[in-house]
Amino acid sequence: MKPRIWLKPTAHVILLIGSIIMLFPFIWSVCTSLKNVNEVFTYPPRFFGEELKFTNYTNMTDRFPIIRFFFNTLKITVIVVVFQLITSSMAGYVFARLRFRFREGLFGLYLATLMVPAQVTMIPTFLLMKYYGLLDSHWSLILPSLVSAFGTFLLRQFFSTIPEALEEAAKIDGCTPFGIYWRIFVPLSKPALATLGIFIMLGTWNDFVNPLVFINSMSKMTLTLGLANMQGLYSTDWPALMAATVITVLPILIVFLSAQDIFVRGVTLSGLKEG
Repeated sequence: MKPRIWLKPTAHVILLIGSIIMLFPFIWSVCTSLKNVNEVFTYPPRFFGEELKFTNYTNMTDRFPIIRFFFNTLKITVIVVVFQLITSSMAGYVFARLRFRFREGLFGLYLATLMVPAQVTMIPTFLLMKYYGLLDSHWSLILPSLVSAFGTFLLRQFFSTIPEALEEAAKIDGCTPFGIYWRIFVPLSKPALATLGIFIMLGTWNDFVNPLVFINSMSKMTLTLGLANMQGLYSTDWPALMAATVITVLPILIVFLSAQDIFVRGVTLSGLKEG
């Protein structure tokens, strides 16, 4: 029994070390954003310079429209999150509760799309956006992301855990299938919806490849693409770049910390039962 006494403290120490390693790049970014340019690459390395340069956060807008990048990313992310939650929850409800012919086969084909690498579909998507004249517009980033096979699978698994007695009671009261979905399944699936929403937000907010392929105009760039353009060919204002990086990371960090409990509960509950 004695060796087990050390298991919990040892696990805590390992987790603490892992947390420090994971947080170190973000901490270094914050510290670098408060330095002078000539204090970034010093030996030995220092966390802080001689004075804290908070002006880096205001000066970074002199060369690049970082505020425009922020609102472009926010607009795209909000639209994608809202529509993916709607489409994924409706499709998940259909595959979890409604009985129709070839349901399992269609669901299997739907899941098979998860095995197709994004690089394979990028060229056909680009050609479609070019055909419809949507290149260099935010619609080229929004339209291909309005549905998600992963989101459908996640919510379908969660909907399968809801007792059928609730659905039967609603049917007896004369509730339509859509009414059952909207009045019973959606309110009960808030943890799963919050979890999926965080996943979608992370993927959309941090997306770099799609904006790089579809967006050319500076005024329509997202934060990730804007950060890449802030790195110069011959010189880079690293404090300003790190300040922009901190601003890019903060919204995601705030959302995750605010919904951490719901996120953990949603991940746990979504895999309780296989449909």
